[in-house]
Amino acid sequence: MFLSLVPVFAFQIWYDRPGRRKGIPVFLALFSILTLILCAHFSKDIEYGLGVDNRSIPYVIGALYGGPAGTVLLTVMYAALWTPQLTGFGDALEMTIFTVLLIPMLMFGRRRFEQHDRTTRLRAIAAVSFMIFLKIASVILLEHVFYTGFTAAAVMTTVLHTAGSAALLWAAILLIEGTIEKQRMHHRLTVVSQDYRNEVQKLQQFIDLTPLGVIIVDQAGTITHINEQAVRYISEDPASHGRASLIGGMVGDMDFREEASPVRGLLLEVLEGRTLAPDITREEQRVLVRTAFNIRDDVSRDIIGAAVIIHDITEVSHLKDEITRVERLSLVGQMAASITHEIRNPMAVIRGFVQLMQERSAEGQHEYYRIIMDELDRANSIINDFLSLAQNRVIEKESQSLHDVLNMLSPLLWADANLRGQVIELDLCSDMPPMEMNEKEIKQLILNLARNGMEAMDEKGKLVIRTGCTDDTVELYVEDNGAGIPADQLERLFEPFYTTKSRGTGLGLPLCLSIAERHSGSIRVESEEGKGTTFIVTFRREAGSDPIPQQAG
Repeated sequence: MFLSLVPVFAFQIWYDRPGRRKGIPVFLALFSILTLILCAHFSKDIEYGLGVDNRSIPYVIGALYGGPAGTVLLTVMYAALWTPQLTGFGDALEMTIFTVLLIPMLMFGRRRFEQHDRTTRLRAIAAVSFMIFLKIASVILLEHVFYTGFTAAAVMTTVLHTAGSAALLWAAILLIEGTIEKQRMHHRLTVVSQDYRNEVQKLQQFIDLTPLGVIIVDQAGTITHINEQAVRYISEDPASHGRASLIGGMVGDMDFREEASPVRGLLLEVLEGRTLAPDITREEQRVLVRTAFNIRDDVSRDIIGAAVIIHDITEVSHLKDEITRVERLSLVGQMAASITHEIRNPMAVIRGFVQLMQERSAEGQHEYYRIIMDELDRANSIINDFLSLAQNRVIEKESQSLHDVLNMLSPLLWADANLRGQVIELDLCSDMPPMEMNEKEIKQLILNLARNGMEAMDEKGKLVIRTGCTDDTVELYVEDNGAGIPADQLERLFEPFYTTKSRGTGLGLPLCLSIAERHSGSIRVESEEGKGTTFIVTFRREAGSDPIPQQAG
């Protein structure tokens, strides 16, 4: 009985090594053949040819799990060992039953045996074991009928041994199937663990890359996931409290900075089953939305955790305020544009009558009339600038070089600078591509920026106008060495009606920005107090434009 279970023990030892599982059929077939030989060698005769051995156990094990080649080899070996022992009618009958019933059933049923589940396999083995028992019992019964010399004790011993062998075969298959099932469960557990690990990694990577602060806790309040955004938000010293050091800690025991302490309360409340609305707060000039919710099991709907998401909507809030302000200014601008357009007509009439009165007045009053007309002209200029800024009109453009416009304006700029005692320097790049522009508006842009720079400098100041180009842009630099602009004023330079001049209108720079934007450009300012200011206008180059070499002189 011990020998008959050797293939089972060997199978269990061999099967526990994953790298050797592919060789299981060959290994089991060889061990079954060896065990079959040993069982035949140690068989025992009781009396008158009645014998006991367990050679059927390794044969059935090898035939079912040893593959087709193993089944054939075992059948040949089984027949070779049994043939010399055929001495009577009973042996011949047993051999016939074995050959006609058991071998075909094992040969043709092996594949179906492999395809069924564990329960069906065990039922099949129970049937095979019962057939083996019936085979031996029927042979003994026939022997006893024909040969009356058998003692009852010998017959009973043989029957009990046969029944024990059948039970032993069933137990052996049960052990093998248990080992296989254990390994299958281990494999499934490994796959599930790997899938779980992959999902955890995906979730953590998603949390890490999202621009939101995310904290996830389990049912007990233990932090399972947290990203760097949340660490920077809740910790007083984010550099010393890494994400890894916070995972596994209890949210109720953590030290939150004062502004973030409500997060603990939000998590604890939703863990108790409460439903909370998003919480909008302002902290350190930031607008934050904190949304907390519980996580429930899909089946039982029990709370298994909670999460809080912290979203910084400062930019969105500013953008919303800006849109509201722009809409309000747009409405006011449209109304003002209509009003100012109507004002120009009576102002023209007033100027005409003032001029007529000047001609008919005494010589000593001409200066007063001149002042009135200058102020009317200044008011009309303001109205024109305002209308240019308020009206988002379509302008006509033509392909032209920025250098051509600068060369046309240079005599006017030099004359203006000479009157102020200042110097203008032109530094033009060697290759300037053409660009689609409205010449009148670009001239106005350059004049406004240049005169702003002149007004920011005292006598003997130097204004530098430079150009440059890249593969994608054309750039215009207007640089002065005046007093510079304070940092708190830089952000408001392009606001309509905001000015730092005593007689300024606050429309010059907004008009410049409007012109640049209509030419697919932008303006940025670099300034340092006491050293000067540089206005940089950047235009996007049109696709396919080729550079125009700068002419000497």
